Amino acid sequence: MATITKKQLVERVSERAKVSRTDTKKVIQEFLDQVISELKRGNRLEFRDFGVFEVKERAARIAQNPKTLERVMVAAKRTVKFKVGRLMRDSVEKHPPKRSDVPTATRVTPTRAESPQIEIKTDIKSNGERAHVEKQLSV
Repeated sequence: MATITKKQLVERVSERAKVSRTDTKKVIQEFLDQVISELKRGNRLEFRDFGVFEVKERAARIAQNPKTLERVMVAAKRTVKFKVGRLMRDSVEKHPPKRSDVPTATRVTPTRAESPQIEIKTDIKSNGERAHVEKQLSV
Protein backbone atom coordinates (compact mmCIF):
# COMPACT_ATOMS: atom_id res chain seq x y z
CA MET A 1 0.00 0.00 0.00
CA ALA A 2 1.21 3.47 -0.79
CA THR A 3 1.54 6.51 1.44
CA ILE A 4 0.03 9.70 0.08
CA THR A 5 1.72 12.91 1.22
CA LYS A 6 0.11 16.31 1.68
CA LYS A 7 2.02 17.53 -1.38
CA GLN A 8 0.53 14.75 -3.53
CA LEU A 9 -2.94 15.48 -2.16
CA VAL A 10 -2.51 19.18 -2.97
CA GLU A 11 -1.54 18.30 -6.54
CA ARG A 12 -4.58 16.02 -7.01
CA VAL A 13 -7.06 18.52 -5.56
CA SER A 14 -5.47 21.37 -7.52
CA GLU A 15 -5.83 19.50 -10.82
CA ARG A 16 -9.41 18.35 -10.17
CA ALA A 17 -10.63 21.75 -8.91
CA LYS A 18 -8.64 23.65 -11.55
CA VAL A 19 -7.18 25.92 -8.86
CA SER A 20 -3.54 26.87 -8.42
CA ARG A 21 -1.39 24.64 -6.23
CA THR A 22 -0.54 27.59 -3.99
CA ASP A 23 -4.20 28.38 -3.29
CA THR A 24 -5.03 24.69 -2.82
CA LYS A 25 -2.13 24.27 -0.39
CA LYS A 26 -3.30 27.30 1.63
CA VAL A 27 -6.87 25.95 1.83
CA ILE A 28 -5.81 22.44 2.85
CA GLN A 29 -3.37 23.79 5.45
CA GLU A 30 -6.02 26.13 6.87
CA PHE A 31 -8.47 23.22 7.07
CA LEU A 32 -5.93 21.10 8.97
CA ASP A 33 -5.08 24.04 11.27
CA GLN A 34 -8.78 24.53 12.05
CA VAL A 35 -9.24 20.82 12.82
CA ILE A 36 -6.30 20.97 15.26
CA SER A 37 -7.56 24.22 16.79
CA GLU A 38 -11.04 22.82 17.44
CA LEU A 39 -9.64 19.59 18.91
CA LYS A 40 -7.36 21.60 21.23
CA ARG A 41 -10.49 23.35 22.55
CA GLY A 42 -12.04 19.94 23.21
CA ASN A 43 -14.63 20.26 20.45
CA ARG A 44 -15.97 17.33 18.46
CA LEU A 45 -15.71 17.54 14.65
CA GLU A 46 -18.32 15.63 12.71
CA PHE A 47 -18.14 15.21 8.94
CA ARG A 48 -21.27 13.32 7.83
CA ASP A 49 -20.49 9.95 6.20
CA PHE A 50 -16.73 10.62 6.53
CA GLY A 51 -16.20 10.32 10.27
CA VAL A 52 -15.92 12.01 13.64
CA PHE A 53 -12.84 13.40 15.38
CA GLU A 54 -13.06 13.83 19.14
CA VAL A 55 -10.77 14.26 22.11
CA LYS A 56 -10.84 11.53 24.74
CA GLU A 57 -9.41 11.74 28.24
CA ARG A 58 -7.24 8.75 29.16
CA ALA A 59 -7.01 8.09 32.86
CA ALA A 60 -3.70 7.73 34.68
CA ARG A 61 -2.65 4.12 34.98
CA ILE A 62 0.09 1.81 36.11
CA ALA A 63 1.99 0.11 33.29
CA GLN A 64 4.85 -2.34 33.25
CA ASN A 65 8.16 -1.99 31.45
CA PRO A 66 8.34 -5.25 29.43
CA LYS A 67 12.14 -5.36 29.60
CA THR A 68 12.69 -4.78 33.33
CA LEU A 69 9.16 -5.70 34.56
CA GLU A 70 9.31 -2.53 36.63
CA ARG A 71 5.94 -0.87 37.33
CA VAL A 72 5.70 2.65 35.93
CA MET A 73 3.07 5.33 36.50
CA VAL A 74 1.65 6.68 33.22
CA ALA A 75 0.08 10.14 33.56
CA ALA A 76 -3.42 10.96 32.36
CA LYS A 77 -3.52 12.43 28.89
CA ARG A 78 -5.79 13.64 26.13
CA THR A 79 -5.80 11.79 22.84
CA VAL A 80 -7.65 12.15 19.53
CA LYS A 81 -10.05 9.42 18.49
CA PHE A 82 -11.38 9.05 14.94
CA LYS A 83 -14.54 7.07 14.32
CA VAL A 84 -15.04 6.10 10.68
CA GLY A 85 -18.26 7.24 9.02
CA ARG A 86 -20.65 4.95 7.17
CA LEU A 87 -19.79 6.07 3.64
CA MET A 88 -16.03 5.72 4.19
CA ARG A 89 -16.40 2.36 5.94
CA ASP A 90 -18.61 0.96 3.16
CA SER A 91 -16.31 2.30 0.44
CA VAL A 92 -13.17 0.81 2.00
CA GLU A 93 -14.87 -2.55 2.68
CA LYS A 94 -16.13 -2.85 -0.92
CA HIS A 95 -12.75 -2.02 -2.46
CA PRO A 96 -10.04 -4.01 -0.64
CA PRO A 97 -6.39 -3.61 -1.72
CA LYS A 98 -5.08 -5.85 -4.49
CA ARG A 99 -3.97 -9.30 -3.35
CA SER A 100 -0.34 -8.52 -4.29
CA ASP A 101 -0.36 -5.58 -1.85
CA VAL A 102 -1.29 -7.72 1.16
CA PRO A 103 1.30 -10.17 2.51
CA THR A 104 0.03 -13.54 3.64
CA ALA A 105 0.28 -14.59 7.27
CA THR A 106 3.33 -16.05 8.94
CA ARG A 107 2.59 -19.15 10.96
CA VAL A 108 4.69 -20.67 13.76
CA THR A 109 4.21 -24.43 13.97
CA PRO A 110 6.03 -26.30 16.74
CA THR A 111 7.12 -29.70 15.35
CA ARG A 112 8.96 -30.79 18.48
CA ALA A 113 9.01 -29.21 21.91
CA GLU A 114 12.63 -28.05 21.57
CA SER A 115 12.63 -27.10 17.86
CA PRO A 116 9.68 -25.04 16.57
CA GLN A 117 9.42 -24.35 12.84
CA ILE A 118 8.51 -21.01 11.30
CA GLU A 119 6.73 -21.22 7.98
CA ILE A 120 6.74 -18.06 5.87
CA LYS A 121 4.49 -17.73 2.84
CA THR A 122 4.27 -14.52 0.85
CA ASP A 123 3.84 -13.11 -2.62
CA ILE A 124 6.59 -10.81 -3.85
CA LYS A 125 6.08 -8.35 -6.70
CA SER A 126 9.27 -7.30 -8.46
CA ASN A 127 9.69 -5.65 -11.87
CA GLY A 128 6.00 -6.16 -12.56
CA GLU A 129 6.25 -9.92 -12.00
CA ARG A 130 4.79 -11.83 -9.10
CA ALA A 131 6.58 -14.69 -7.34
CA HIS A 132 5.35 -16.92 -4.53
CA VAL A 133 7.91 -17.66 -1.79
CA GLU A 134 7.67 -20.34 0.87
CA LYS A 135 10.40 -20.88 3.46
CA GLN A 136 10.64 -23.02 6.59
CA LEU A 137 13.08 -22.08 9.31
CA SER A 138 14.06 -23.94 12.46
CA VAL A 139 14.33 -21.82 15.56
